[in-house]
Amino acid sequence: MNSPLAVETPRTDYFRAELVTLIPQLRAFARRLGGDIDSAEDVTQETLAKAWRYQHAFRPGTNLRAWLFTICRNEYYSSRRRVWREEPFDQADAESIPSAADQIWSTELSDTLRAVRSLPDTLREALLLVGADGCSYEEAASICHCPVGTAKSRVSRARRALAAILDSPPSGDAAQRLQVSAA
Repeated sequence: MNSPLAVETPRTDYFRAELVTLIPQLRAFARRLGGDIDSAEDVTQETLAKAWRYQHAFRPGTNLRAWLFTICRNEYYSSRRRVWREEPFDQADAESIPSAADQIWSTELSDTLRAVRSLPDTLREALLLVGADGCSYEEAASICHCPVGTAKSRVSRARRALAAILDSPPSGDAAQRLQVSAA
């Protein structure tokens, strides 16, 4: 795809020569606008890029300096409008971002919680009482209104089902595939 700007014409040569002579004045103007040398350089570069891209819009015989300064001024104010949305880099904030290992742990925890929720109510209740709440089998049996052996069995089946769900491929509902009985 050929750009119309790729063809060298006398107009393009003239425009380039005039543009190059005005660069120092353009930089000085950008510095006076913002006061910050780095942002002034950015504004100047963007101004030059826009001027080159839209050189066809410049009318020969008019004031190129005024045209460039208008682009520069508009670019400066546009960049100032964007700045309020940008936040400065804060080393402390950057260090508090979780590492990849922390993010993997979080994903695994989410998967585990989802798997626990997919267990039948009786198995989930027994597992949570013994595993998460720290109840003894006797306490869990009392809370669930069942014999101690049944509580132990439910916890054991819940653990096996949970391991199978977490080890299975992510597609489909693993709890339904296992057809865990809620007895």
